[in-house]
Amino acid sequence: MSWLTGKKIVVIGGTTGMGLSAAQAFVQNGAQVVVVGRNPESGKAAEEQLGPNAVAVAADATHPQTAKEAIALCISRFGGFDGLYHVAGGSGRKFGDGPLHELTLEGWNKTFDLNLTSLMLSNQAAVQAFLERGTGGSILNMGSVLGYSPSITYFTTHAYAATKSAVVGFVKATAAYYAKNNIRINGLFPALVETPMAQRAANDDQILSFIKTKQPLDGGRIGRPDDLDGAAVYFLSDYSLFTTGQILTVDGGWSVSEGQIQ
Repeated sequence: MSWLTGKKIVVIGGTTGMGLSAAQAFVQNGAQVVVVGRNPESGKAAEEQLGPNAVAVAADATHPQTAKEAIALCISRFGGFDGLYHVAGGSGRKFGDGPLHELTLEGWNKTFDLNLTSLMLSNQAAVQAFLERGTGGSILNMGSVLGYSPSITYFTTHAYAATKSAVVGFVKATAAYYAKNNIRINGLFPALVETPMAQRAANDDQILSFIKTKQPLDGGRIGRPDDLDGAAVYFLSDYSLFTTGQILTVDGGWSVSEGQIQ
């Protein structure tokens, strides 16, 4: 069964990690996709990996025209636009994100640009396209369990937590407003997943030991990008036609587990 046959989907942050894994699942389920990533080399590799039903674009998600141009390309190349998956984001740690008493203004602003401004811009472009076409559609936004379930020892980036918490309010407010237009807006919130952004944690033995009890499912492991694919396919498919304003956490048990500090 192909859940996404005929669907045309844009993935912002779709050339590596969780976005690329989802794009693969979308294509395997019958969709045509436009994937957007900052790195041209990653985009080229993604396009080769995804095959003829995908096209990659190298662009910055924080630029106001990026999502608009990706959606226009989706319409011109594949003949339509049915869904947006916003995965793009990043850590502001190197810019000064951290605990509040040490947080720099640059760290705060950069983290908000990466994780919230980019998301607002892509969602705005998608909603505008759906309204113009009168078709309705689905938007799925990537959050993080750190937005509401903090870890004070290993993950103390308070600007990042603020941006991911804000995704909850953004999803619910926009979902309520655009439900009358058959535009569905939902959120997918993972815990620690092995991606290029997560290398600091994924290569730290102390953190991996913590994860054994903080994410106890399936042997207590770090997440894999494909752990989220089933949920992403559901939200972008017609099986979610009656679902909006929802936050689904896929976290290996993080938010209901204590986690043991060594």
